[in-house]
Amino acid sequence: MSGPQKANDLLGQIPKTKGLPPVHLWNPDFCGDIDMRIARDGTWYYLGTPIGRKPMVKLFSTIIRRDGDDYFLITPVEKVGIKVDDAPFVAIAVEVEGEGEAQVLRFTTNVDETADAGTEHPMRVVIDPVTQEPAPYVHVRTNLEALIHRNVFYQLVELAVSREIDGQRWLGVWSGGEFFPIGLEP
Repeated sequence: MSGPQKANDLLGQIPKTKGLPPVHLWNPDFCGDIDMRIARDGTWYYLGTPIGRKPMVKLFSTIIRRDGDDYFLITPVEKVGIKVDDAPFVAIAVEVEGEGEAQVLRFTTNVDETADAGTEHPMRVVIDPVTQEPAPYVHVRTNLEALIHRNVFYQLVELAVSREIDGQRWLGVWSGGEFFPIGLEP
């Protein structure tokens, strides 16, 4: 079967439902890897070429699942492996509602999905041990995260407040009643 035919076959297997398909309930046989990759900037590639149609990317994004360190596109009858360079989504915008401990940060991803940071959608920041550059993430849905775009992270830094945690001063942001550290206070 040719590459483009394989992608079309996957799309044809997605049940027509409201909301996200229940990929966590599906357990089809693994059918191998396909040449699909999600770059760190959120661009989806198929056979080395960017997928330029956003509706197609959005549709594929509804059937992605992470098991351990591996990512799959999954339908009720087929499971194929794909490569994800960092996170499958990128948080490209943040909306701020309220202030202080009552503040809510609503992130929007590159596939128009939203997540309000809080208990169900925690944020985390990973510091590169070599460059010391932060890589911030927000949990989007079951076992899947969005890398927070640099411009959005700068907005979070502007909102940051100081708080002591375990004897150290941290800068962080409040959302959904949770404090999320984003870096040690200088």
